[in-house]
Amino acid sequence: MSVLLETSLGDIVIDLLIDDSPKACENFLKLCKVKYYNFSPVHNVQRDFTLQTGDPLGPESAESDGGSSIWGLLDGPEKRTFPVTLPPKLKHTERGIVSMATVPSSRDPDERLAGSQFIITLGDNLDFLDGKAAIFGKVVEGFDVLEKINDSFVDNQGRPLKDIRIRHTVVLDDPFDDPPGLVEPPESPLPSQAQLATVRIADDEELDENMDEESLERLRREREARAQALTLEMVGDLPFAEVKPPENVLFVCKLNPVTQDEDLNLIFSRFGTILSCEVIRDKRTGDSLQYAFIEFENQKDCEQAYFKMQGVLIDDHRIHVDFSQSVSKLSDSWRNATISKRAAQRGGFGGVASLEKKRQYRASDNARRAKDDDYGMVFDKKDPDRQSTAPGPRPRERSRPRDSRRDRGRAIEARAIAIPTAVETEIGPMILIVDMGVDLGRRDEMIDIEIGDE
Repeated sequence: MSVLLETSLGDIVIDLLIDDSPKACENFLKLCKVKYYNFSPVHNVQRDFTLQTGDPLGPESAESDGGSSIWGLLDGPEKRTFPVTLPPKLKHTERGIVSMATVPSSRDPDERLAGSQFIITLGDNLDFLDGKAAIFGKVVEGFDVLEKINDSFVDNQGRPLKDIRIRHTVVLDDPFDDPPGLVEPPESPLPSQAQLATVRIADDEELDENMDEESLERLRREREARAQALTLEMVGDLPFAEVKPPENVLFVCKLNPVTQDEDLNLIFSRFGTILSCEVIRDKRTGDSLQYAFIEFENQKDCEQAYFKMQGVLIDDHRIHVDFSQSVSKLSDSWRNATISKRAAQRGGFGGVASLEKKRQYRASDNARRAKDDDYGMVFDKKDPDRQSTAPGPRPRERSRPRDSRRDRGRAIEARAIAIPTAVETEIGPMILIVDMGVDLGRRDEMIDIEIGDE
């Protein structure tokens, strides 16, 4: 009874000990039969100790559940793990021992539970694993592959920097009957999107054999950055994944809240022509967020300003200057141009005839549209909406004439429920009667309460 594991570093043949661990062997065989382990990463390598795999996504994935037994796949997540017996006569005495990774049961500390993850020893006499991992097989071919895995570069968590994955599983002999509901796929399935998202450096990517660990880590980070940029492009936050920030825009922070656009324009204009200078402000209050973007016409002028203005004192604040990493302006310009082009060709919203632009909840009909030269956060003092909504005295509407007798009665009731408050003024003490808003009859009529001398 054997299983062939085709990995990215070579083939490994495992003989199963069905007489000593029948339950673990059945679980492993059936998972291999349904191709559950395909594209599973070797997510932990401890030199001269063990390698661990069997989780299709790996523990670093947010979507990973740690793997499931064959009965969990067929009968539901409540059977994701199963109790496994630890053979007392089998020990981790040599390289190539294959064991199921186990955890203690929450109900019985003496009971061990297993799922789909398994480990293969990379050293001899590892008695630490005895009583913790359930042995169910031995490697009979592929020790050179184990040596390659043992010598691989890993990070501080033990994960190989270059992916090591199980590509295929082949069951050479299966003495167990298939459980109800098990369907063997006709061919190996393709990796899922969740599995592809866990790729660091692809197992088939050619690398320099003399590349050190630091270079591998840098290559991994570059690949991860490209993957994140591609995700941002897919959701529409970037116009394209290879977009780069402009090289003629400075980012200035640690500004004094009183510093204005004109002040920065005057100070930085000594280095060259400025195309735009914007202090970023809060949309609601208009208060400065204490950072700004300054766009120069010439890149060399921008570089000169970067070197000369670092740490300069402006309005009693020592500023920090750096090159801008923002691409929001480029993204907005590209998005607006694309939508306008599509709409002109096919109509509708965004070039799709079946779509209609909807107004946001409670948004005004004459809301200000973002300009191409704005960063999308600048408070525009010329905004007509803000001028129209500026606070000021509101004209008081006169209510219709009311019956004097009814008014007197309501005034008495209002006086009974009002709270008198003493107020000191220049002409002497006064009494302020505060209406508590009690319903005195009609809700659309208000009782006039005046301030009078005591």
